[in-house]
Amino acid sequence: MEKILVVDDEKSMRDFLSIVLKKEGYAVTTAEDGESASRLVQKEIFDLVLTDVKMPKMSGLQVLKTVKETSPDTIVVMITAFASTETAIEAMKEGAYDYLTKPFQIEEVRLIIQNALEKKRLRAENQLLKKKVKGAATLEDIIGRSGGMQNVIQVIKKVANTQSNVLILGESGTGKELVAQAIHSDSLRKDNPFVTVNCSALPEPLLESELFGHMKGSFTGAYANKPGLFEIAHEGTIFLDEIGDTPSGIQAKLLRVLEEKEFRRIGGTQNIRVDVRIIAATNKDLEKAVAEGTFREDLYYRLDVIPIHLPPLRERVEDIPLLVRHFLTIMNQGLNKKIRTITPEAMKALQAHSWRGNVRELENVIERVVALTTGEAIELKDVMECLQRPAGFKESLLTTLPPEGLDLDKVIGDLEKTLLLKALERTNWVKRDAANLLQLNMRSFRYRLEKHNIRKNRQPGSPPDAPEDDEMESDAPTP
Repeated sequence: MEKILVVDDEKSMRDFLSIVLKKEGYAVTTAEDGESASRLVQKEIFDLVLTDVKMPKMSGLQVLKTVKETSPDTIVVMITAFASTETAIEAMKEGAYDYLTKPFQIEEVRLIIQNALEKKRLRAENQLLKKKVKGAATLEDIIGRSGGMQNVIQVIKKVANTQSNVLILGESGTGKELVAQAIHSDSLRKDNPFVTVNCSALPEPLLESELFGHMKGSFTGAYANKPGLFEIAHEGTIFLDEIGDTPSGIQAKLLRVLEEKEFRRIGGTQNIRVDVRIIAATNKDLEKAVAEGTFREDLYYRLDVIPIHLPPLRERVEDIPLLVRHFLTIMNQGLNKKIRTITPEAMKALQAHSWRGNVRELENVIERVVALTTGEAIELKDVMECLQRPAGFKESLLTTLPPEGLDLDKVIGDLEKTLLLKALERTNWVKRDAANLLQLNMRSFRYRLEKHNIRKNRQPGSPPDAPEDDEMESDAPTP
C-alpha cells in the first residue's frame, strides 16, 4: 500500500483529501504545518507528499526542499490558491512533480496522484531492470541432461509455485543464481521484483543498509532516507547469494524478517512489513558452520526448507557438449564470429578438463576460444591453447624471487611431482585418466613418473614387478 503525506494548515482540507485518498486505497498521514511535515519525513519514507504552498512557519516550497534533501525518491505535488506562473515554475525547479490550483475537482486530484505514483513505479522497475543485465532466466535456460541436473529441474518445477524458502548449495560457478531466477520466473511472483544481494561483497554496516535501508542522519554518509532491498522486493523474491558469509549481526536481523515478516530501517522507529520469498545460496558447508558456531542454527533451519544441490561440472561431463554449443551460439553473436562446429578431439579435451571454476570457467574458456579462432571450426589446438593456464593456476606458482636466489630445477621438479600426484589421486591412480588431466601422452607421462620415482603402493603379496593398471596400454597419444 502506497503512503501519502498530506500537509495543509486548514483542517477541512486535510480531512477532505484524507477521505478521498483513503477511498482510493492509499495509506494517508496528515500534518498541520510544514514543521510537522518535516519531522514526519525524517522518521518515515512516503511515496508522495501533497503539500499546500502557503502555510505559517514553513512554506510548502520549504517542505519540498526538505523532502528532496531527505528522501529524493519521494514525489511532491503542490497545492496553491495563487495560480501564478512564478510560483509554479519555482516549485518545478525545486523538483515538484506537478501542482493543483484551488479550487480543484476530486477527479483532478485522483488523476495527478495516480500518474505521479505510476511514474515512480516505472522508475523503480527500470532501476531493477538495469541491475539485471542478462535478464531473468527461465527453466528453459537451465541446460543439462545428466541425472544430477534433471533432478534439479524436477525440484524447481515442484517448488516454484510454493511460498517455501529455498537453499541452493553448490560450488562457485555452478549456476546458483540461474536456478534462483528460474524458480522466480516459474512462480506466482514472476511479475514482481527479483532482487539479488551478494552477502559477501559488503562489510556489515553497508550490507545492513543495503538490505533494510536507513533514515537520514542515522550514520555518517546517510544523507537521505533510503529504502532497503527487502522493501524493493515486496511481493517478489530476494536472492541472498553467499549467505554463508553473512556477519552474525545481520543473521539475527534476517531471522526476524523470516519469522516476523517485518524489520526496521537503520535509525528508524517504525516496523515495516513485507511479503518476500527468500532464496539463499552458498558454496559453504552450512552444517559445519553451525557446528563451529559461525552460522546461526535457527537461521539455517529457516532457510533450509527446500535444499537444492547443484552438481559440479566434473560430475556432469555429459552436459559439457550441450553447454559448449550453447555458449558457442552466444559468443558467435557477441563477437560477430561464424564458427560452425567443434571437432570431436577438441570436445574430448574439454570433457577431460577438471573445471575447477565449473560452468563459469567453461563459459570464459569458450569466449577466449571463439575470440582467438580464425576458422569456422574449433580444433584441438585452439582448445589446448586456451586451457594452458586454467583458473586459479597462476596463484599456485612461485611468483617472487627470494633475495638469496633459488634452485630453479628443484622448484620446477617439485611442482611437476606435486601435479603428477594430484592427477593420480583425483583419478584413483588410473594413469590414462591422469595423463589426460595433465594433457600428456602415455609415453611422456610414464617418463615423468619414473623420473620422480612415483609408484602406487603395492598390495601385500603382489609380484614386485607386476604391471600397474594401464601400464601395458599403447603409447599412442590420448584423445
